[in-house]
Amino acid sequence: MFYFRKVIRILCVAGVWALLVMPGSPGPAGSSVELQQIGSAGQLSDLRWPNFSDYRLHFQNFYQPAGYALAWVRDGRATPQALSIIGVLQRAADKGLDAEDYDGSRWPARLAHLPGAQEAEAAHFDAALTVCTMRYISDLHIGKVNPKYFHFGLDVEHKKYSLPEFLRLRLVNAPDPAAVLEMVEPPFPGYRRTQAALIRYSELARQDDGEPLPGIAKTLAPGGSYAGVPRLTRLLRLLGDLPAGAATDAGTYSGALVDAVKRYQRRHGLPPDGRLDAQTLRSLNTPLSFRVRQMQLTLERWRWLPHDFEEPPIIVNIPEFHLRAFSSVQQGSVALEMNVIVGKAYGHKTPVFADTMQYVVLRPYWNVPPSIQRSEITAGIQKDRDYIAKKGFEVITHSGEVVTSGPISDEVLARLRAGTLEVRQKPGPSNALGLVKLIFPNSYNVYLHSTPVQELFSRSRRDFSHGCIRVEKPAELTAWVLRNNPGWTLERVREAMQNGKDNQRVNLAKPVPVLILYATAIVDEAGAAHFFDDIYGLDADLEKVLAKGYPYPG
Repeated sequence: MFYFRKVIRILCVAGVWALLVMPGSPGPAGSSVELQQIGSAGQLSDLRWPNFSDYRLHFQNFYQPAGYALAWVRDGRATPQALSIIGVLQRAADKGLDAEDYDGSRWPARLAHLPGAQEAEAAHFDAALTVCTMRYISDLHIGKVNPKYFHFGLDVEHKKYSLPEFLRLRLVNAPDPAAVLEMVEPPFPGYRRTQAALIRYSELARQDDGEPLPGIAKTLAPGGSYAGVPRLTRLLRLLGDLPAGAATDAGTYSGALVDAVKRYQRRHGLPPDGRLDAQTLRSLNTPLSFRVRQMQLTLERWRWLPHDFEEPPIIVNIPEFHLRAFSSVQQGSVALEMNVIVGKAYGHKTPVFADTMQYVVLRPYWNVPPSIQRSEITAGIQKDRDYIAKKGFEVITHSGEVVTSGPISDEVLARLRAGTLEVRQKPGPSNALGLVKLIFPNSYNVYLHSTPVQELFSRSRRDFSHGCIRVEKPAELTAWVLRNNPGWTLERVREAMQNGKDNQRVNLAKPVPVLILYATAIVDEAGAAHFFDDIYGLDADLEKVLAKGYPYPG
């Protein structure tokens, strides 16, 4: 019975579709044959990117129910819906996409040629618009490249639309196709702010003369003379870091110009000391077109994110070295934020993924990973047999039984090297994990934790860990994730961290989504754009894949 009803439903939908797109006649036979051939080939030479084999089944499933009738052409002219969609495709740059990927510059000639065109030519127009629209919807909704290609733990599969159904039921006869296409974008305020900043920076890139600032022999402190003051003044006024009416000295680096440099440094992940050093000068000389590209790549990554969260998430942005806990991600409301330390760029990169925090452990043991045990611990023991005791470690069996916390014998050292024994660090203030770890079980064995080395948080670049993420305000973050657990106030969390039971596990009453992400451009609530170095080279990796064109890894 279920199968019968399903068949009836499919037939009904197909019938409705046929009525929608074929008012009175099935359309010219020549165009139908041509559309079938195009669909079978998965190729259309008219397109900038002719190979649409990755959309071939979508294409066939769109046209087949209607007998391969034209969907976007009526009486030799483009339908109002087609004209509206073409306008959207031509404005794709506003979304951080390339209009030429959707044949932006080719549509005027196609439209001009359509009246009086042969059946095959009308079919080519129709097919081109179908493929470009499908690509645009998919690119805007889930991104061009599947994040799995980069081995990221982000899943876009569950977000995918049925593209044939989307076009058939929501666009072909839509009163306002542009409004429908707006709805496919990510619903996040940060995403919309980034789009607005992209449009602004694209205009700034056109206005800027691109003159490089002159080099300096040594760091320039406020009050020094500098030949580049006029160019620096123009650039910082253009970017909004220097107020329009602020007075500057033509040859001296001082006053309002120093304050403007400090604002610029804060927005670019640099120490905001107002000194013109080589790093700051290199950043200032970065073309604004490069900043535009950073925002375009960030928008691509925004599209990879899940749209719905059962609870407000914690989001860590790796190149920003920053964590935000949201009270409402849909409104962009940040409840708590702090600096973090992430994995080293060389050999210990923090992975990009999403998971769910399940519990916290107060006053935890640190179970030394096998790689660190092999590369660091055994070497330390070889030099000093009291290494374990001095570091507050203990040697244990795989079942957790303590073997020794004192001097290490040759036999124990041999077993450590063989991996038949393990090392863990005792709980306490000097523990490498600090006094709390926050666990979201994942295959990467990455988690959030505190650290006894607080002074590292004051540095501008903070990739010092072996992959896990150290947080600047561990007590506050723990209290926030336990806010739905009765009695777990900030004061109680602090007391448990300082004087509570060792290795105390507390399960979260409501699990918290955690997203470990990578964005080199962030736009804050005030609309100010912040840019960060591509510390892991992930922007460069994404650039290489995007440069190849369609079809992208799916």
